[in-house]
Amino acid sequence: MVWLRRCTHYLFIVVVAVNSTLLTINAGDYIFYTDWAWTSYVIFTLSQSLMLAVGAAYYLTFTGVPGTATYYALIMTVYTWIAKGAWFSLGYPYSFIVVPMWIPSAILMDLAYWATKRNKHSLILIGGVLCGM
Repeated sequence: MVWLRRCTHYLFIVVVAVNSTLLTINAGDYIFYTDWAWTSYVIFTLSQSLMLAVGAAYYLTFTGVPGTATYYALIMTVYTWIAKGAWFSLGYPYSFIVVPMWIPSAILMDLAYWATKRNKHSLILIGGVLCGM
């Protein structure tokens, strides 16, 4: 069963990377429509935060490897900046989209794991709240 867990982990890394890029591109597409800019950014941020929380909580719960949330957040941030660069290369202004910072929330989530190592349910609860903040 180790191979299944490892494959799931690598598959989730690919999903995180692709979604980070695509969500940035889709959010950027609506930025210039004044009515949709705020809605697009909110949906983008919520979907990314949810993806980080679910993925990190899943991996931490089933493997117990610390630092996973921070690892996912770093991947998401890097690929978001790559998508931002793609928009810039198409001629859009570089500052047209704000990139949310997931890394501090992810670090807090990893710290919550260390604090609640013996109780996995409180890890999911506390980590989810911290990531949502």
